[in-house]
Amino acid sequence: MLLKKYAAMTLVSALLLCLLLLMLAFPAEVFRASLKGLSIWWDVLFPALFPFFVISEMMLGIGLVHFFGTLLDPLMRPVFRIPGIGGFVVAMGFASGYPIGAKLTSQLWEQKLINREEGERLVSFTTSSDPIFLIGAVSVGFFHDAGLAGILAAAHYGTAMLLGVLMRYHGRKGEPSSPLAADSAALSKAGSNIWTRAFETMHASRMRDGRPIGEMLKQAVSSSLQLVFVLGGLVVLFSAVIEVMSSAHIMNIFYIGINAVLQQFDVPLPLSHAVVNGIFEVTLGAKSAGGAGDGIPLMYKVAIAAFVLSWAGLSVHAQVVSVLHRTNLRYFPFFVSRLLHALMACFAVFVLWEPMQPSRSALAAFVPAMDVTSPLTTLWRFTLPWGVMTFALVLMLFILLFILRFVVKACMKRLV
Repeated sequence: MLLKKYAAMTLVSALLLCLLLLMLAFPAEVFRASLKGLSIWWDVLFPALFPFFVISEMMLGIGLVHFFGTLLDPLMRPVFRIPGIGGFVVAMGFASGYPIGAKLTSQLWEQKLINREEGERLVSFTTSSDPIFLIGAVSVGFFHDAGLAGILAAAHYGTAMLLGVLMRYHGRKGEPSSPLAADSAALSKAGSNIWTRAFETMHASRMRDGRPIGEMLKQAVSSSLQLVFVLGGLVVLFSAVIEVMSSAHIMNIFYIGINAVLQQFDVPLPLSHAVVNGIFEVTLGAKSAGGAGDGIPLMYKVAIAAFVLSWAGLSVHAQVVSVLHRTNLRYFPFFVSRLLHALMACFAVFVLWEPMQPSRSALAAFVPAMDVTSPLTTLWRFTLPWGVMTFALVLMLFILLFILRFVVKACMKRLV
């Protein structure tokens, strides 16, 4: 064991030394790549993630997350084997994108509302792209076709929910956490009405937190700023690493390996650049897929873009690891789930391509026109309603399924 530990440390040290030497050999390329990564962080990630970070912190402190958790517990446990409080993480993760799902999952673990297996299931399928990036940046900005947003969204979010169902078999021997165990006293007083229990749970959570609203807001802003700066540093670092590896022609080794795999599935070889770039960074991979040669069928480009969006890139993986480092959640289940989600989303594009063609023109007319040559901040201005709408639709879906469950239960009682 000690020998393996020293071998791993030696390997990591050698890799870091090689990267340092490459950066010294290509200083101009590192500077340009760092500026590009900083631009992505400032124009897209900061305005897109920071408000959600602050709002999620406030909702946890006030108890709204516990309120929805009590309502959704009868639905989330049978389907995904996670507490109902995970339904809020699903809605926020799909609406605001990576790594919001990982951050909320880590907060639930720290409050002992979920155990390790439930946290690993939850973060595996809530790490997804946000509608702002999928519609504005990928569909409109990179592919110049707003009609592709429907196919990409169906493949990406649909397979994410399917992945959540599959991940229910992860850690089958683990004991499930009790439904909001910390609020058991409040629940015992609230009777059998689930809405009453939900309000009682929210009140108990608020009393247990005890912080004034002003102090809660101050701490939420402070912790969110710290996390956003960490994520920005990772984006800049990976941009520089990819650039120096390209300048040193090291990326050609990856291209050869990916070409060998793509040949087995008759995928056009020029898309190997998009796959390799997407393995490291999701934005570069999606942009390479949209800008591939004109002779490549559009269906293959979109499939590779779906693969890249679902894999999320090692840059996002590093962000998730940095968020979860204070928990006991393991990285390997997350890695396997990302790879499985990427393959499922890619395959889903081929399945949905023909059935969803009639909806492309209608969706293209619905999405407003955008000037993709303007700064990336315009993406936020034009596509903010999509993020809010996605959050509302996911929340409404959970509520409708919850109501339907009780209607079916009441009908079955009458039949009996």
